[in-house]
Amino acid sequence: MDECLNIASSIEALSTLDSITLMYPFFYRPMFEVTEDGWNSYLPEQEFELLSSETDEWRLSHVNQDFLVCPSYPSVVVVPKSIDDESLRKVSQFRQGGRFPVLSYFHRKNGMVIMRSSQPLTGTNGRRCKEDEKLINATLRPGKRGYIIDTRSLNAAQQARARGGGFEQEAYYPQWRRIHKSIERYNILQESLIKLVEASNDQSNNMDRWLSKLEASNWLTHIKEILTTACLAAQCIDREGASVLVHGSEGMDSTLQVTSLAQIILDPKCRTLRGFESLVEREWLQAGHPFQQRCAQSAYSNSKQKWEAPTFLLFLDCVWQILRQFPCSFQFNERFLITLFEHAYASQFGTFLGNNALERAKLKLQQKTMSLWSWVNQPTELNKFLNPLFEANGLVIWPSVAPQSLQLWEGVFLRWNRSSKYLEDAYEEMIHIIEYNKELQVKVNALRRQLAELETEDGALETP
Repeated sequence: MDECLNIASSIEALSTLDSITLMYPFFYRPMFEVTEDGWNSYLPEQEFELLSSETDEWRLSHVNQDFLVCPSYPSVVVVPKSIDDESLRKVSQFRQGGRFPVLSYFHRKNGMVIMRSSQPLTGTNGRRCKEDEKLINATLRPGKRGYIIDTRSLNAAQQARARGGGFEQEAYYPQWRRIHKSIERYNILQESLIKLVEASNDQSNNMDRWLSKLEASNWLTHIKEILTTACLAAQCIDREGASVLVHGSEGMDSTLQVTSLAQIILDPKCRTLRGFESLVEREWLQAGHPFQQRCAQSAYSNSKQKWEAPTFLLFLDCVWQILRQFPCSFQFNERFLITLFEHAYASQFGTFLGNNALERAKLKLQQKTMSLWSWVNQPTELNKFLNPLFEANGLVIWPSVAPQSLQLWEGVFLRWNRSSKYLEDAYEEMIHIIEYNKELQVKVNALRRQLAELETEDGALETP
């Protein structure tokens, strides 16, 4: 056992090098023909073209072109057309880390939007910023109200206020209703994952012990909290006909979980394979989720740093919960989600390296590494990630967040468990059967056509 532990620590040390440029993606050379440059597959300019065909109320701003206004934002952001760049600079000084409100999602059905940002720096003196108020109000239609979903508890938000942060004051944002929905972050999520992995590896075969450990991890409770908040945001947009601003403290963790899951609920495009890739690129990579910090070590490691957290894994788990409840509404399968989870922690591709667009630009990832999307989107690989049960569903889907509806993600947490392998093999077999049935159906239809032609030529013919 000592030798095994020594090997494990060696592997962990070698997989968490101090210099990013010494990591494998900088030395990897693809063994496949590159037919698509994944680095250019989901650029903000391309996404904005689609938006501008629906509405002319938004514009692309290059205010952050040199990453001086907000180091964790991309160089190009989408903001209301009525707000100029000088106002954006002032708003950035009023929001933590310079993360001023930007467009996250436009709902084509009614024109409502989801915006995201970091917390306002109101402090104990109740500081205000008129440009910030103007920016947020620019998203409202005449006579409409909006919702601010704060992913902290009211108590946590008030404590942040004492440290110079805070929340939007009702007096200055009268058209907005603030809702606090507590979503845990950082060390609490780390502890939760460690407990869950420990429970999943328990070999005691004791049912009470397994259930007790699973409950003590609180993992499914976190899943429920995140899904509940995402459903609330989607409900405000689709049923209330109101725009939404989402933020926590920094706006780089729980905020992104909520905005991206709300889009999966609302937008059928995000439930397609390429649409989901675009969502991950837009709402996680370009939005500045610090992958290098959050996924610094193995997800199964016990020695975690204070800035590590399974934020992205929780998001993927939530997507899997929705996929399981709506198995025909997603073009991609569970295998695709597991692949993204694996590559976020250890990959031969450069997609998840760095913490934001600024760091990726400094590392010259586009020139020196290969994009994950270049590999995934090859026809030979793409077929492995397609869901054979998929039928395009243009409707909003409302997942159940009842405790009975949420399950442990076996494909990740019990992946080396024998019964889990059996289920995976059974699933693969089911896919083969479905494909075989499709081929049979094609052959049967061809035979029917031939019989029909023979009947036409020779009159009545006995059917064999």
